[in-house]
Amino acid sequence: MTERRPLARQAGLLIVSFIATLGVLAGLLSVVSGRSLGSTSPSGIAVAPSLAASVGAPGGAVSAPPEVSGDPVLVGAGDIADCNSPASAETAKLIEGIAGNVFTAGDNAYPEGTADQFSKCYDPTWGQFKARTRPAAGNHDYKTKGAAGYLGYFGSAATNKDGKTWYSYDLGRWHVIVLDANCTEVQVGGCGTASPQGQWLTADLAASKARCTVAIWHQPRFSSGVHGNDLAVSPFWDALYAAGVDIVVNGHDHDYERFKPQTPLGATDLNRGIREFVVGTGGEALRVFGIDKPNSDIRATVDHGVLKLTLHPTGYDWAFVTVTGIFSDSGSATCH
Repeated sequence: MTERRPLARQAGLLIVSFIATLGVLAGLLSVVSGRSLGSTSPSGIAVAPSLAASVGAPGGAVSAPPEVSGDPVLVGAGDIADCNSPASAETAKLIEGIAGNVFTAGDNAYPEGTADQFSKCYDPTWGQFKARTRPAAGNHDYKTKGAAGYLGYFGSAATNKDGKTWYSYDLGRWHVIVLDANCTEVQVGGCGTASPQGQWLTADLAASKARCTVAIWHQPRFSSGVHGNDLAVSPFWDALYAAGVDIVVNGHDHDYERFKPQTPLGATDLNRGIREFVVGTGGEALRVFGIDKPNSDIRATVDHGVLKLTLHPTGYDWAFVTVTGIFSDSGSATCH
């Protein structure tokens, strides 16, 4: 009898241990499978699985830069720095863990884009990536006359060789175009085909030999956000679509939205259409959506975040990376 009791205890412990192991394996399986799943509410706001919030580094920040594949990365957002909002510091934490060129999609420093606001609000957060940033101007940057705060802060990184607030550059095998959609500003001089910017865009597209092209500016042509569609930038879309451009990235509406590839008139075109991303999630307060627009594939106002574009020679991957991890969006496509 004295020898049987320890054996029984050992057998019992083994059974308990085996059951616990099964429980752990089941939990891991649910997390792994949950990462590939998602749901969309009737309102069109996509919600990632709740398990996603428990995966990764604390606060949703990336604990270490991911392995570099060799293809260039473009990462950023619009509507960024406000000294009254901690979110710009949180999105900056995301960029710390992502190697690559940084873009901004306008409204860089709130509320008026002054030199002081760039110094006190933008510089301590996204300013740490200034050496690898190519920005776009937003309407709040023009709250200071002539966007003087914006131009004073970014300098030649924000202009072309003629000192204009639109420019382009090559990144890997891709061509990147940055435009100024503040069409009524005197120094911009309009966004039409005959405007200085419109003529520059036509010439730039004609000169580019790249198969893949992305264009970035502030006000979106299509948006389900509060501001909605902006017809003033239609000439941009006409020229970009005619040249076979692949991606447009905008800000202005404080939300995340991805559209199906479409024509300048908003018709679905899976062969030659431009895929538009609205990423006004850099740090300013998020807003609710207005009227849902046709071809809006996914949209969310649940979290601040940044858009990461991995630019392959003949295609691209996109990933919307958020602060808390409660929402994400990712995919891949081939260039035209």
